[in-house]
Amino acid sequence: MTIASSSPIATQTANSLVDSGVYITMHGHFYQPPRENPYLNAIETQEGAFPFHDWNQRIHHECYRPNAFARILNSNGKILRIVNNFEYLSFNIGATLLSWLEQYDPEVYQRIIDGDKASAERLDGHGNAIAQVYNHIIMPLANPRDKLTQIRWGKADFKARFGRDTEGMWLAETAVDYPTLEALIAEGIKFIVLAPSQAQRCRPLGSSDRQSWKEVWTEVNGGQIDPNRPYRCYLDSSDPNSAYIDIFFYDGPISRDMGFSDLLNSSHNLAARLGRAVRGDHRSSQLISVATDGETFGHHKHFTEKAIAYAFTEEFPRRGWQVTNYAHYLSLFPPTWEVEIKPVTAWSCAHGVDRWQDDCGCGADVGFGKWRKPLRQALNWLRDRLEVIFGEAGAKYFNDPWAARDGYIHVLRDSLRHGTINSQNTLDDFFSTYGKAGIISAPSKSTHLQVDALRLLEMQRHALLMFTSCGWFFEELSRPEGVQILRYAARAIELAADVTGILLESEFVQRLAQCPSNVEDFGNGAEVYRQLVNPFKITMKQVAADYAVSSLFTNYLREDAQQLYCYAINQLDYQLERIGSMALAIGHIHIISSITQESVEYIFAVVHLGGYDFHCGIKQFSGRKDYEEIKLDCFAALKHASAAGIILSIARAFGNEYFSLQHLFAEERHRILHLLSGETLLRLDQLYAQVYRDNYGILASFRRDGLPVPKELQVAAEITLNHRLLADLKRLEAGEKLPITQLDAVVKEANHLGCSLDQIESAKILERVILNHLWHLVYSGDDQSISYSVNQVGQVLQLAQDLKIPLNLDRSQELYLSYLTKVTTEEDQDLIAADRSQLLTLGEKIGIACQI
Repeated sequence: MTIASSSPIATQTANSLVDSGVYITMHGHFYQPPRENPYLNAIETQEGAFPFHDWNQRIHHECYRPNAFARILNSNGKILRIVNNFEYLSFNIGATLLSWLEQYDPEVYQRIIDGDKASAERLDGHGNAIAQVYNHIIMPLANPRDKLTQIRWGKADFKARFGRDTEGMWLAETAVDYPTLEALIAEGIKFIVLAPSQAQRCRPLGSSDRQSWKEVWTEVNGGQIDPNRPYRCYLDSSDPNSAYIDIFFYDGPISRDMGFSDLLNSSHNLAARLGRAVRGDHRSSQLISVATDGETFGHHKHFTEKAIAYAFTEEFPRRGWQVTNYAHYLSLFPPTWEVEIKPVTAWSCAHGVDRWQDDCGCGADVGFGKWRKPLRQALNWLRDRLEVIFGEAGAKYFNDPWAARDGYIHVLRDSLRHGTINSQNTLDDFFSTYGKAGIISAPSKSTHLQVDALRLLEMQRHALLMFTSCGWFFEELSRPEGVQILRYAARAIELAADVTGILLESEFVQRLAQCPSNVEDFGNGAEVYRQLVNPFKITMKQVAADYAVSSLFTNYLREDAQQLYCYAINQLDYQLERIGSMALAIGHIHIISSITQESVEYIFAVVHLGGYDFHCGIKQFSGRKDYEEIKLDCFAALKHASAAGIILSIARAFGNEYFSLQHLFAEERHRILHLLSGETLLRLDQLYAQVYRDNYGILASFRRDGLPVPKELQVAAEITLNHRLLADLKRLEAGEKLPITQLDAVVKEANHLGCSLDQIESAKILERVILNHLWHLVYSGDDQSISYSVNQVGQVLQLAQDLKIPLNLDRSQELYLSYLTKVTTEEDQDLIAADRSQLLTLGEKIGIACQI
């Protein structure tokens, strides 16, 4: 009882790797720009990513998960096996993306970690993963301090995840200059990967006596450098004692074809294309190295993760090629050539790094990038001002503020991984290491000091984030990428003012006015800031208002702290009363930022006047007496059932500032809108059902005689049948023993009346039903589970076929294959022949190519 045999690559020995002359390294640069709201530390709904919540989720569905579970199919489209591409790809993944993956899909995150470990076991301890400069900033444009922090944060994040030191580092946009190399060398980085166009000249390495070595240089402008070997780059090629770093130059033409042609549509074509790069000069070894954005594999080029999985495990081994990574190849074959790089370059700009500082024509026609230079200048000005603030104010809290900034990565990792600082020990360790004596002394005093210290560190984090390369990459400042870096700048400015009282925003906005926008409605960067940044700033009062309004619809328990994004909210007192259609809630809450530990106590009064009309007052808690008087006054007004009276009472207590439904965070606002519309929709459903029942005969007659059905009756039929179908499917998902024939009846009725059924929602439910049956099979221990699961899954699949609904069975297939592997290797002897046959039949039903 089995599926296809293991891959040839899995059986290669260390000796065969050393003896083979052709090595293949495919590198994927996996990265997503940071999309988190700077105030919430979370990604909010992004409409352009529909039907997914946001672009991270969408690209994860198309790329990251498919590569962690890449399918190898037979000629009938059934799965032979599942491959973890991260076991064979050389890769780097942005730290912020890894933090998101760790929260959103821990299973995929673990497959990435496991892939690196498996590659290290196969390749003499050299794993496939390498680190990345932390915030994806353009390193040649960063100042020396920021360069070092980017490298140190990238190294520390990598080691915490992969359990080892990184050997290489990916540079954002492969942007490099000699000061960047110097910083990398100082931090122990052994190698980097660049585009061939970034090399200036090369020559063979001479003897160890480099001082007397006068080998002539060969110019390699225009990407003419041989990419089939590593190179050594000295900081000073004339100094025999100069420090150095090793550089791999990927094959430019092949890498370009991977990203911009149909090369990846076929593993055979990919292998053939790589084969043409093999040199015929009888060298003892050569490396075919290609690199591209990791999202090419599945997102930009749909389903190409399957092609590279087959190439790694079948096509390449069949040709005797050894799949390796840069670190392993370097350990086997140190450089025999030296290289000098061009002064300042990147892989995505033909003008050095002007794409991120000038109107060079890359990514936007000349004239449309005039905003880039003044934006860079404005942010450089802000960075310099914030550095002074951090150095001076930080000295009050830290023995060495800049060492503390470098060490902040350990606190940052904790907060990004969990959305909150989940362990007080993390903060205690941090302040014990970097804080001055006063900051770790008396609790009441030290808490205030720690809050300001953390604000300063967050100020610096956002000052680094505001240089994320994506902000300059495209043609317009008001695009989401440009707005995002301005939001980081705004948050940094705000944090600086919170600690020191220094106000930088006005001058910063004046400088943004020098950034011309290509969108007439904005005109310049200052207006972009006013329209797209200012309105989305968030205060603690808004957090309190969100909690207050949602408390009318959610029973928050006093003893349980509620986590609202990066804020923890404790309910200290709460009272809710209703009269007619009105509801009034008054409460006392304590809010703490899980990032800066800033805390405040608020009281609130919120009235729901019916429909979508809410009125909420918020102010800081000033004492129990004031709070109780407000409760008496507002609840007395409620007894008169006067909306005007309640609003006046709230205004007297809280002032004229108030919050409505529109002030809530988008996702909570949407949830409440759905709740508010629920009762209306229920009444409409009942009305439509009545219309459908009363007119079923008329509908059938229209259909029988081939006449157009009146729209009103058709709508009533579709809504009623969809409601019935989804209700039955949800009952089936909940575990009710619902006869499939009952669902079949709805489908037949819909087909008879020409009604369209909701395929998207039905598919989601049916996919979950199948997955639940497989969970039952794997974990129930029930002797009847195999027979029952086969029967139920078969019926559900038939129902989906009747509904003409394509199902995504990825999760079910992955669970089944893991179970099949387990019983094959551990429990096969306990399975009777009938069970074995049924188990394989189940696999065939869900798309697995099983061998009986």
